[in-house]
Amino acid sequence: MSTTHDVRSPNHAQTGAPPPGADLRGWLEHLRADGRLSVAVPDLELTFGIAGLANRMDGRTATVFPRPGGHPVPVVSGLLSRRSWMAEACAVGEDELVARFDDACRNPVPWRETTDAPCQDVVHTGVDLTAQLPIPTHNEHDSGAYITAGLLIARRPDTGVQNVSIHRLQVSGPARLGALLLPRHTLAMFDEAERHGGDLEIAVAIGVDPLTLMASQAIVPLGQDELEIAGALHGRPLDVVRCRTNSVRVPASAEIVLEGRLLAEVREEEGPFGEFPQYYGERARRHVIAVDAVTHRRGPLFHTIVGGGTEHLLLGGIPREASFLSHLRRSFPCVRDVHLSRGGVCRYHLYVQVDRPAPGEARNVVLGALAAHYDIKHVTVVDTDVDVHDPTEVEWAVATRFQADRDLVTVHGTQGSKLDPSTEDGVGSKLGFDATVPPGATGMRYTRIRVPGEAELDIAELVRPAPEGWYEQAAEAPSPKG
Repeated sequence: MSTTHDVRSPNHAQTGAPPPGADLRGWLEHLRADGRLSVAVPDLELTFGIAGLANRMDGRTATVFPRPGGHPVPVVSGLLSRRSWMAEACAVGEDELVARFDDACRNPVPWRETTDAPCQDVVHTGVDLTAQLPIPTHNEHDSGAYITAGLLIARRPDTGVQNVSIHRLQVSGPARLGALLLPRHTLAMFDEAERHGGDLEIAVAIGVDPLTLMASQAIVPLGQDELEIAGALHGRPLDVVRCRTNSVRVPASAEIVLEGRLLAEVREEEGPFGEFPQYYGERARRHVIAVDAVTHRRGPLFHTIVGGGTEHLLLGGIPREASFLSHLRRSFPCVRDVHLSRGGVCRYHLYVQVDRPAPGEARNVVLGALAAHYDIKHVTVVDTDVDVHDPTEVEWAVATRFQADRDLVTVHGTQGSKLDPSTEDGVGSKLGFDATVPPGATGMRYTRIRVPGEAELDIAELVRPAPEGWYEQAAEAPSPKG
């Protein structure tokens, strides 16, 4: 099974053809063509059965689950569970992915409204979520079935400004969802609506194309519509349609759309739920969505993301890398690359590569990175000879270039992630590690060892598998001269 591809051919860049990830069904067929799409046996249980197999296949293939729990709508998972697949979906090389996403954030393409929308082929105004949709229960102590890959699109009624994000959505009744809203843009829009005594119109789009899925995770200012970032990734305006029961605009090609309202002055119990830090988000009174309608394509697909799985981590991590890189470069020209590590759940641990920082500048980079987003907990700054995408290289830099009394930055009493169980309701401490070569270092003290010509050796030409009788053959070589 191949997982590395040269996608930098002129096909997409010069012909104007859409990238492979511009269409969900097209992307699944693209994966199928070279063995990266699997079909599970029918009738796997919606409780744990889907999630268990999805986790086992995560990063190996995308998976289609026919008749999940006997439901006629198939479930799909694992659409973007490798970094290389995300680059491939964008039609760029893996080393160009962050730059491509950053360019889309800086050059959004306004969407185009249509009235011809496959997502409204079928309309249900009588809503029964578990009867109409195959909603899985993922982890052992989850409080029930959850929608995990739905794009929650909120719209300000006064300006028409929209925001797109993904929230965990607990099925709390036939037409009711519990929602965890962390302190970001959706919550800010809802708080404003609630202050004025009204509900906030929303929609949840399930089964969108991979590029729109990635765009939903961009860290951009409030007021920038992530559907316009999706348009930039597509290379053309994204087709959207107005919902049937409210004014929210949703991707016209989505598989399924839930139309509803975040209810003012209503909070109900939600959770626990298995989250990206590999722990459970605790049960608490949280926001509530009333679902007014369900629309979908004919023969829809239901996308699910297993909480804490690879797809969950990468989907949030790589768009953040692009946003953080752009943010840091505006203030620090020495910044060359960034990476959110898997060990830091693609949220909490940020590695920053810098080129010849001025004395004290690496510490400023640490402080700037910690301020970029409340999720960032630990920042490690390294030189350009250290690959930030290789945690072993970064750990080596800390081991050999860092001294705690000289190079440690600590900040206490800061806002962090409410999903980090080590914080007190999201408030905790942050650390920075300056693992760059100290300014003024001279001589061979920090010169890395290397063997000249090693990287240029053609291994295929120089070695072969050891055959039977290998010792005798090796012994036939001329003896060293004494």
